[in-house]
Order: sequence, then C-alpha cells, then structure tokens
Amino acid sequence: MEPITIQVDADVAKAYREADPTERQKIQTLVNNLLKQTMKKRSLDDIISEMQNQAAAKGLTQDILDEILKDA
Repeated sequence: MEPITIQVDADVAKAYREADPTERQKIQTLVNNLLKQTMKKRSLDDIISEMQNQAAAKGLTQDILDEILKDA
C-alpha cells in the first residue's frame, strides 16, 4: 500500500488519530475499498453493499462501525 493525504473534518481526523491500531487498519481497508470501487464507476448502492459484505467478512460489524462513527 502507498500513503496518500485526503482532507477530512477535524472531528474525523481526531477520532482516527485516537483510534487503536486495529481500528485504524479496518478504517484504512474500508477507505481503500471505497476508493477502488468508486474508480470502477459503479453505483453507490453497489459500492456500499460490497463494502458492507467485505467489512463483515473481516469482523467489522455494523455495531462496531456505529460505535466508531458515534465517537467521531
């Protein structure tokens, strides 16, 4: 993988910096997958559905994601 820089809200940046390494890795994977799918010019619904399936397969449940977003 190769690092890039993107602009996010200050609250998002703070939450990401304060997340433990395991959660950061999960977020990186989700963002990476979102960007890959977006570049394929697929519908947003298709992208979200596929990302949810991939996240669930890797242990990121909706409850965990909701908790991450709540803290953001």
